[in-house]
Amino acid sequence: MVPIDPKFDSPDTRLLEALRAPDSSTRLQAALAAGTNPGPGLVDALVARCAVEPDFYVRDMLTWALIRHPAEVTVPVLRAELRSTGPQARSQALHTLSKIGDGSVWPAITRSLLHDADDEVARSAWRAAVILVPADGREALAADLATQLGRGDRSVQLSLSRALVALGDHAGPAVQARMADPNPAVRAHARATERLLRDPDAGFDPDIAEAKRIVALGPEQAGSAAC
Repeated sequence: MVPIDPKFDSPDTRLLEALRAPDSSTRLQAALAAGTNPGPGLVDALVARCAVEPDFYVRDMLTWALIRHPAEVTVPVLRAELRSTGPQARSQALHTLSKIGDGSVWPAITRSLLHDADDEVARSAWRAAVILVPADGREALAADLATQLGRGDRSVQLSLSRALVALGDHAGPAVQARMADPNPAVRAHARATERLLRDPDAGFDPDIAEAKRIVALGPEQAGSAAC
């Protein structure tokens, strides 16, 4: 564990200033202190820092610190952050809400977040959605997520596939329907996802790579090259 500097022992202005320090190790220690000694007066500052913090490890510690605070204090602030114009603010709020796991947040996971133009926001929304969705909403969520098959690069597509796999049997029909899509990238992603639904240890890349080849060459040239 990172040692806590005594000057961070109480939630005072020095700790708040340390959250904005130029040195990432100082910010990390401040976030650790904020979680070790949680206080309602820290929540707004922690959430605000999540929106701009450039260091992954500090962001992770900020999330941990927020989780250490009572949900009745943190959740309303994080829900409001979902309407932020800043992509990182939305993404980090979604990530933290998924860690808190408060099902009352589900109505705030809107379709606009699930389809956010920013890939990191969308990925965070997918992960939060499959955790927070009530049982009677899982089929509709799977159908909505399946409309985005074919989106993004490998990491984005794998995130979407994993979200669909997390929905289990509810995802099967929606994924299978996309296997007949006219877009080869969508079909390939759907096939890769369907394989993961059957076997979570199955490979993912080959179908995606083939789709990219078809898109690059065009269906006719790709068919000729395969002969």
